[in-house]
Amino acid sequence: MTFYFILFCFSPQSCNVVLLYVAPWSWSNILFSSILTLCVIRWAEKLDALTATATQDPEGFLGHPVNAFKLMKRLNTEWGEVEDLVLKDMSDGFISNLTIQRQYFPNDEDQTGAAKALLRLQDTYQLDTQTISSGDLPGEYDTMTVEDCFELGKTAYSDADYYHTELWMSQALKQLDEGEESSVEIVTVLDYLSYSVYQQGELEIALDHTKRLLSVDPEHQRALGNLKYFDYQLAKQKKAEKEQSVKEESKTEQEKTVGKGEYLPEKRKYEQLCRGQGVRMSPRRQRRLLCRYYNSNRHPFYIIGPVKQEDEWDRPRIIRYHDIITEKEMEKVKELAKPRLRRATVHDPQTGKLTTAQYRVSKSAWLAAYEHPVVDRINQRIEDITGLDVKTAEELQVANYGVGGQYEPHFDFGRKDEPDAFKELGTGNRIATWLFYMSDVAAGGATVFTEVGAAVKPMKGTAVFWYNLFPSGEGDYSTRHAACPVLLGNKWVSNKWIHERGQEFRRPCGLKEAD
Repeated sequence: MTFYFILFCFSPQSCNVVLLYVAPWSWSNILFSSILTLCVIRWAEKLDALTATATQDPEGFLGHPVNAFKLMKRLNTEWGEVEDLVLKDMSDGFISNLTIQRQYFPNDEDQTGAAKALLRLQDTYQLDTQTISSGDLPGEYDTMTVEDCFELGKTAYSDADYYHTELWMSQALKQLDEGEESSVEIVTVLDYLSYSVYQQGELEIALDHTKRLLSVDPEHQRALGNLKYFDYQLAKQKKAEKEQSVKEESKTEQEKTVGKGEYLPEKRKYEQLCRGQGVRMSPRRQRRLLCRYYNSNRHPFYIIGPVKQEDEWDRPRIIRYHDIITEKEMEKVKELAKPRLRRATVHDPQTGKLTTAQYRVSKSAWLAAYEHPVVDRINQRIEDITGLDVKTAEELQVANYGVGGQYEPHFDFGRKDEPDAFKELGTGNRIATWLFYMSDVAAGGATVFTEVGAAVKPMKGTAVFWYNLFPSGEGDYSTRHAACPVLLGNKWVSNKWIHERGQEFRRPCGLKEAD
């Protein structure tokens, strides 16, 4: 007869001694099973507090980029580790149920998408890694571990994005140096870090990281080879810099002169507008922007209750309508759209076909008027207010932008180099855009017009409207616009693209191209 004492510690404050009588041959099985159970319990307990917070407001919790990334990572990577433990010592019924539920979990693509969204937000809103990792962003979210930072760095590395690899590997290294316990080894972090820095041309820093790596692991073969190579490349670089110092100084002066101009690449303009650093109108122009009660089409319904109209911009004219869609209508539209939401597509100008693209990250669905009275009523409202015929318009598109969701600068209308853009519809070009905002957004998510510097913030229950074409039928290139990445929250919009056919007598053509 053999007795064994096992100490179970489910938390630092709670340990129990359990007396077991077992036959010697079954001791290893029981011990193995106990260890597995202990690991699973510890993993579950670690998530208890987080789960309690998340279930109070799931949409709000997942509207934070760090929470979204960590959830994807937890359910895709960490859950796999727990599965491996459980599957070693569980019944067939439990394993079967586990497999069924696993199909609803995020996969590698979802985890990578969440990581890239966080990197996109970091660039657009100029967030530093320390601010994100330490929990200094607005909203309630968990801080980032070394493993989280390392995972972001690896995601960037797999895309040959060495700039973000360096940022996040440096943050992982910083947290390791501060004493954070982690399963990620400092040697691995330094290996990624030295190579990413080297790829950006910072040979001296790459050399320093390599030397530190070798001080930890003197036998690291790749680092030993890199040390000699970096030394050689650094000597060549210094020699080249010395020979071309005069030329480099001249180039620097030229760059300074160019930098004083007003030209900015569109991506920089776009990001500045998203941060609220757009064009400021002169007081004279601002005075022309008015608010009014509006019923220019003399529609009987709006004589007694005209709509609230506000000028957002003058050229192009962008109008916002307040209290234009009710809470019940918005909820019904979301309810109808949710089961159909799919990754949004764009027209490929070369093939003319619909395809997904990295510059448009959202999910969308299309709702026809016959599907529900609410959709029909919304379409009729757009027609009554704009005076344009919506019978030839596209169906109501509903879009959801999650964390990091965006649509980079684009035109809604087809340009002259895209003659077949809407040929299959047979209704001509997109003459105008109507856009409903069906949620408030805590941070980010503005609609910005990069050519003119306008920025329109999401405001639940409102809609904005603008013409994409001049009365002559020519495209208005000043309507180039973008949807900024959602930093905090969840952005719901629905839009109606109105086409040329049917508008011949509702919006007559102008005599000049720019009319």
